[in-house]
Amino acid sequence: MSSRVRYLFLDEAGNFDFSPSGTAFFILGSLFKERPFAAYRQLTELKYDLIEGGQDLEYFHASHDRQHIRNQVFSIIASRLEGCRIDASIVEKSQVQSAQRDDISFYCRVVTLHLCRVFESMDWTGVDELLVITDRVPVNRKRRAVEKAIKQTLAQVLGSGFRHRIMHHDSKSNPDLQIADYCTWAIQRKWMLHDERSHRIIAPAVGEERLLGPEYWAGPPSKSDHPSYPF
Repeated sequence: MSSRVRYLFLDEAGNFDFSPSGTAFFILGSLFKERPFAAYRQLTELKYDLIEGGQDLEYFHASHDRQHIRNQVFSIIASRLEGCRIDASIVEKSQVQSAQRDDISFYCRVVTLHLCRVFESMDWTGVDELLVITDRVPVNRKRRAVEKAIKQTLAQVLGSGFRHRIMHHDSKSNPDLQIADYCTWAIQRKWMLHDERSHRIIAPAVGEERLLGPEYWAGPPSKSDHPSYPF
């Protein structure tokens, strides 16, 4: 019997700039799914249809693509939502205390809080392995801290022996990272601009959108805040 593998694709919207010129929100989005990845062929066909029509398109990226391209990508996503689950954790950055604003500590805390909630709410019966795929992260302190946060959350919720791997791929090489980008962009538009047009398309697959309110950011990071928090 072949093993059952579940995939988690992570994407983010917003930046780590807490000044008035930074984004108002930071959003971490996740896309869970299992094979087969039915949208791949359709996205590839769309890409080359657009290239043959005169576009110089390397890959899909919601914030960069023109609206007529976004419409077609969302149409494909809408037709392939079965078996997918989309979740998001949203932070209004003005509510984050200054002691919590170090970009690595802040990001890892969001990752930990997001994944712990999502992992605990899912049925893992029969799943043999989890593959976590993020956009390319340089091999540095941030990457090591993020991987530690993911591993500790997995161990807490699923047990230290649960098989998993963490990979960092260029989003241009991975259609599901591009789909995760589109879904997170739709959630960002809803929260930042009150524009729900794209969000309504992905809504059938949205599991939870959780606002991480000021109670999560009231003091300095502490291991007692959350057992998986790596700082």
